[in-house]
Amino acid sequence: MKKYAQNLLIALCTLATGLATAQNPIIRNQFSADPSARVFGDSVYVYPSHDILATEGKGRVGWFCMEDYHVFSSANLTDWTDHGMILTQNKVPWVKPDSYSMWAPDCIERNGKFYFYFPTSAADTTAYGRGFRIGVAVAGKPTGPFIPQSEPIKNVRGIDPNVFIDKNGEAYLYWSAGNIYGAKLKPNMVELDTDVKTLGELPSKGLKEGPYLFERNGLYYLTYPHVDNKIERLEYATGDNPLGPFKFAGVIMDESPTGCWTNHHSIVQFKNQWYLFYHHNDYSPAFDKARSVKVDSLFFNADGSIQKVIPTLRGVGITDASKQIQIDRYTKISDNATIGFVDSLDRFQGWKTAFSKTGAWVQYNSVDFGDKRFKTISVKAMAETGGVLQIRTGSINGPVLAEVIIPAGKQWTVAKSAIQNTRRGVQNLFVISKKDSLVAADWISFSAGSFSK
Repeated sequence: MKKYAQNLLIALCTLATGLATAQNPIIRNQFSADPSARVFGDSVYVYPSHDILATEGKGRVGWFCMEDYHVFSSANLTDWTDHGMILTQNKVPWVKPDSYSMWAPDCIERNGKFYFYFPTSAADTTAYGRGFRIGVAVAGKPTGPFIPQSEPIKNVRGIDPNVFIDKNGEAYLYWSAGNIYGAKLKPNMVELDTDVKTLGELPSKGLKEGPYLFERNGLYYLTYPHVDNKIERLEYATGDNPLGPFKFAGVIMDESPTGCWTNHHSIVQFKNQWYLFYHHNDYSPAFDKARSVKVDSLFFNADGSIQKVIPTLRGVGITDASKQIQIDRYTKISDNATIGFVDSLDRFQGWKTAFSKTGAWVQYNSVDFGDKRFKTISVKAMAETGGVLQIRTGSINGPVLAEVIIPAGKQWTVAKSAIQNTRRGVQNLFVISKKDSLVAADWISFSAGSFSK
């Protein structure tokens, strides 16, 4: 574990904050988890927790380790901006110094102010007791600066705060501590206005945490991770009141197929489409305390029930044809095509697609060519004995955009070819191997410049 942590720390040190492009995971400059997504104005803002790797003297090695929070935003769910750190543990008056317990947060806007809720350990156990308390920091903008309150919220013990403001203006706070609890908030958003209620109509067996409540067509959806078997899956219950009673309604996302013990989520509507934000340990498959935020589309049935979401690496959003199209974040994939890490030491570099047979293919949807007249395609690839990749649009038998010859070699190279048939607008791409040799591809990209050998 120590060596693994050192390798990942090396990877982290090479990354810069700023802009990250589409596809899952959406945050690629750091580990992130527990995403609270909110629509403020014409953009989506994501407030996740920030997983770091514990070392001796810095957190508990092998366990969750979190010291601060960042906020990310996007106007198109494709390009994400890291606005930097908005709160850190040793700048909050009541927090236990160097506790590395800044767990899952939430943020909401009311009357032009933004209220950021976060759980962590208190320094004064005589005044606040042991365990987690929930604090609030306030800002005039969704990106901060956030000024923390001097004390945590009274009579609240637990983690995973979530805030919901109903159509009538009433605000509610939800949190978890084995079960899920809720109470109405006062208009000042930092004090409870009612007694705490245990939302006890949920399944009685197994840990329940991470509540996230939203309303749609007059129905209140209480969503939460639940350990029904061995690890968490995402479930939901519905009711006609923000504090219930709620009736179990179904599963939103099944347990992780690779064994990531936790999942934590939020659900928002943006530009007439609903989305599920959640996390998984894609960049850290051997250590599930280093997680990454993802997003996929969410759909409702006519009766209001939620269709189960299947996690993807393609994610959502439209990819600009002139940018690096990470085909390993595929929409569909054939037999004889597999996915693996480009560099085992720097997982944030993402994955490669390996084609092992003629006819192996990967499909990548929603690439925007706009009105540009692209002339050249570039493919970052490697093929020890050489290879050929064909790019088509529309379907596996659709028009051929280009055929790229991958030179023989053991190193990554950027191979280029002229585009045979130009396309405009949003297209679905198919990348197909045309030779019985092992070909690994990292990304493809299109440019307007003329092709020259």
